[in-house]
Amino acid sequence: MKPGDDRVDTEHIFGFSMGSDIGKQGEIELEIENIGRFGKRFGSYTGIGVLSQVKFVLTDNFRVAPGVSFASTQTNGVPGMIDNRRTALAGASMEFRYKVLDRDVMPFGLTLHAAPAWNRVDELTGLDIQTYGSELAALMDKELIRDTLFATVNLWFSAGASRELSNEWCRDSELAVNAALSYKVGPDLIVGVEARYLRAYDGLGLDRFVGDAVYLGPTFSTHLAHNVGLSGTFSTQVAGKAAHDHQHLDLDDFERHQAMLRFNYLF
Repeated sequence: MKPGDDRVDTEHIFGFSMGSDIGKQGEIELEIENIGRFGKRFGSYTGIGVLSQVKFVLTDNFRVAPGVSFASTQTNGVPGMIDNRRTALAGASMEFRYKVLDRDVMPFGLTLHAAPAWNRVDELTGLDIQTYGSELAALMDKELIRDTLFATVNLWFSAGASRELSNEWCRDSELAVNAALSYKVGPDLIVGVEARYLRAYDGLGLDRFVGDAVYLGPTFSTHLAHNVGLSGTFSTQVAGKAAHDHQHLDLDDFERHQAMLRFNYLF
């Protein structure tokens, strides 16, 4: 739901997944997205990433959103990771979204997303790093029951090159397929369920498979006030495997739990 609008805006009703709506021309919106990652196979791990964006809807089909990110990491006794406890300014990004199909007049909605970014701190480890990368996505949604039941499918691709303290460059990429259903249970509340499949690779072009994970969890979206929205999800890894490990779940490349809480303020 878009704060201040009775019409259901699908962008943030699906958890990590996104709907195709981008807002109306002239709108300016502040968004603060908090993502938490919790749990490895051994030791203690908590990673929190905060992305603050200001969204400018330039036309009904095009939006830009500059942002800055912060990272807070606590690791202790996790194999392959340095024990660390740190909170820092992590980096900056610029998001672009272009609505290709409007679901009000087409069979489904489709928006293309691109977000180049630079980071000076690794949000996963909390260590100093120089990272240049981008994510690309196709966001599709459909209104199954008018003003009541909504569905989305997302295709995400991200890739980046990082230079660690050793001055050695490493390159990686990730592919994700998301699907979610959301149901409007009241004037200001939408609840749903989301499933995500993630695959991690070495190399910028999905070169060498590293591991995969399946996450499942509930979602919600609500209005706190006329122009204030809150949405979120908590998902758990229910399946997965690292390429080099026979154990159930991939807790080397991914976490046991991932959560998101998002705050939106429409000016």
